[in-house]
Amino acid sequence: MYALAKRFGGLTYGNAFLMLGLTTLFWGGNTVAGRLAVGEVSPMMVVFLRWVIVAAILLPLRWTRIQTEWPAMRPRIVLMVLMAVFGFVGFNTLFYIAATETTAVNLGIIQGSMPILVLIGSVIAFGTKARALQVFGILLTLAGVTIIAAQGSLETLLALAVNPGDGIMLIACVLYSGYTLSLRNRPQVSSLTFFAVLSGISVVASVPGFLFELSTQTAQWPTLQGWLVVLYIALFPSCLAQIFFMRGVELIGPARAGVFINLVPIFAAALAVSILGEPFEWHHGTALLLVLGGIWLSERKAGSL
Repeated sequence: MYALAKRFGGLTYGNAFLMLGLTTLFWGGNTVAGRLAVGEVSPMMVVFLRWVIVAAILLPLRWTRIQTEWPAMRPRIVLMVLMAVFGFVGFNTLFYIAATETTAVNLGIIQGSMPILVLIGSVIAFGTKARALQVFGILLTLAGVTIIAAQGSLETLLALAVNPGDGIMLIACVLYSGYTLSLRNRPQVSSLTFFAVLSGISVVASVPGFLFELSTQTAQWPTLQGWLVVLYIALFPSCLAQIFFMRGVELIGPARAGVFINLVPIFAAALAVSILGEPFEWHHGTALLLVLGGIWLSERKAGSL
């Protein structure tokens, strides 16, 4: 039985599509959690508590391995600090601030902008060759995000007026895209060990935001619902999803793995409509069709990359 379980675990952990599919499902749930957190716990408090919980779980479990693999991580500690500050703390801080200004459907669909940012970064930083179909697929995704940002209004688009929450979410996507690209050059240590150290760094990096809320008297400790939201965020989008995403990048590279983020809008929209009862309007449907078309085109003949 143990051998069978071990073999099953090896097969699933070696399946990039399963790893990235679960990642995007958990991230889709994070958009709903972000909305549920509004009024139940303040944004900086969420960021601080989520990483405290993750670090409290992972650091003791991986402490021996951290000590063993530290020589491989030490030369790249500056890179790891930047990855934690921008990819974990910066992205999540902006994400939960954006959640107070826009809908979960919008948050999810705007995350579809990440693949084009990852692709552009891959071309610039690593000289990745982008196929014509891949570029066209990414442009379709960008068109979908533009429709969401403009709320389906041509007048809004022409006036270049963007919902503040949507604009903040776009900035957050830029930060996480940089983190995605950085995974290519991360220290060659086990994913769990690497993530455990990043979670510890993230706790320290989230302290200034936490103290800022306390000093400005805007901090709100979680209510009962707030604690449930924080626990979900810590265990699934923060912990499991990050581990699965790193594994997916290891298996198929950042450019192809980034395309799977297009699935976040699908899960986010379905969860937001079913759980939050948010309206699903024509421009949401149009944007989702563009996103689905984009991922289909981008993944065609992916083996030739």
